[in-house]
Amino acid sequence: MDELKLALKVDDKDNVATIFANGVADGMEVEIRDKKGKMTPVHVIGDVPYGHKIAVRPIHKGEPVIKYGESIGAASADIRMGEYVHVHNMVAMRGRGDLREVQG
Repeated sequence: MDELKLALKVDDKDNVATIFANGVADGMEVEIRDKKGKMTPVHVIGDVPYGHKIAVRPIHKGEPVIKYGESIGAASADIRMGEYVHVHNMVAMRGRGDLREVQG
């Protein structure tokens, strides 16, 4: 029997979920669970290490990436549902002295 691969979506506003399984590889199915008990199966795009993030819905380039109900950065490219979200497709927006715009 295959081991359940689990991802947790902590806050209703989150557009990413954190993987809580080892060996999550491109094309595998994981189950996204939220705090209300909703379970959504999704196929992962990319190899995702334990504790890293996947998109729970499409995220458009420039859109905030939300984890734990807070923005942790912005998508630097369009991100598909189930896709690995990390430095290759997200840029941190906090503590950036090189950015003059005020994030709102």
